[in-house]
Amino acid sequence: MPPPRTREKALRHRLAELRGPEVPAKALDARALAALAANPGCRRRAILDGAGVNKAALASALGAPSVFGQSQFAFVRGNAFEAKVKADGGTELLRLAHEKLDRAAEPPAGAHVPDLTAQGPEGRTARTELALREATQAASAAPGAWTLLDHPMLALDVAGSPAFLEPDAVVVHPDGSWTVVEIKSFPMLDGAADPAKVGAAARQAAVYVLALERVAARLEPSPRVRHRILLVCPKDFSNLPTASAVDVRKQRAVTARQLDRLTRIEEIADTLPEGTCFSPELPAERLAAAVESVPATYAPECLSACELAFHCRDRSRAAGAVTRLGRPVRAELGALTTVEEVLAAARGEAGDPDDPTVAALRRAVALRAEALADAPVRVAAREVAPCR
Repeated sequence: MPPPRTREKALRHRLAELRGPEVPAKALDARALAALAANPGCRRRAILDGAGVNKAALASALGAPSVFGQSQFAFVRGNAFEAKVKADGGTELLRLAHEKLDRAAEPPAGAHVPDLTAQGPEGRTARTELALREATQAASAAPGAWTLLDHPMLALDVAGSPAFLEPDAVVVHPDGSWTVVEIKSFPMLDGAADPAKVGAAARQAAVYVLALERVAARLEPSPRVRHRILLVCPKDFSNLPTASAVDVRKQRAVTARQLDRLTRIEEIADTLPEGTCFSPELPAERLAAAVESVPATYAPECLSACELAFHCRDRSRAAGAVTRLGRPVRAELGALTTVEEVLAAARGEAGDPDDPTVAALRRAVALRAEALADAPVRVAAREVAPCR
């Protein structure tokens, strides 16, 4: 008789069924986690990401292919720049870390770069934790020592499912504290970069900071995880690296709060109809029905963060949902969830007159009618006014 299946194994089996037979799981990276945390009410994205569904392939199968993602040229350029930054044992990277984050410490004359290779993500996660522990102990025993972890593997529990994350690098300072390093290929012109791109990098790094804090909490004494990360970019129009210290405390707090709000994946999976599957190999009608069985919370911001955004936008438009107008508008409209409901309330055909939202809409309609009624008078007055 086979041993009873544990809850974790049962969930893993259920998520594999949702992906489809023989469909490999797509790893949930920090960029996807940051986007998920930005829209915690979207149960559709939560279950698809938790199950490891390839949303780009899913969107193409649904007839709404996404243009979201990094170009191949940018990917190659980014890899080449990262290799340049980490050359010679990360000498330049550590120099930038010392200059921007830790001037009081001894300058890095050299660094220990531990081997983090292991079997599978679980093995690499365990090897990373061991390397962090050893580096922290070495910093205490030999002040002045720097350690560079190249592409460590971290784990973070997301709605009851583990996500394995791979930051570009983590630096262990001589005082034993840890810093996340983000290496990006967009330029830093005159010491400043595109604020939108810096913000996206900060949200991504905040996920790594959260994962590092989980590791630090298991060590005794618990080392300090720095909330100022090192952002490394090309200087001006060259390929020379420069860096900036970016405070991610706000992004870390928001991400932690939003991830805590996510509905647990097993709860979402339990509400799905029997036989639900998101395999792109399924017929389009069956696949669309499976996707629609999970509620989504679409917002215009999804267009820059989710591969299914075009599909969800089409469905939102078809349903007349006000969410497609943006979260601020949705928040102002209260219980009115469709454009038809809003227009009916504004015209006085529906809605409670004592509802502040309904009253505001009707007042806006009255002001518009008043302004339009006065418009011909103002135009006529201008036409008869004497020339000066």
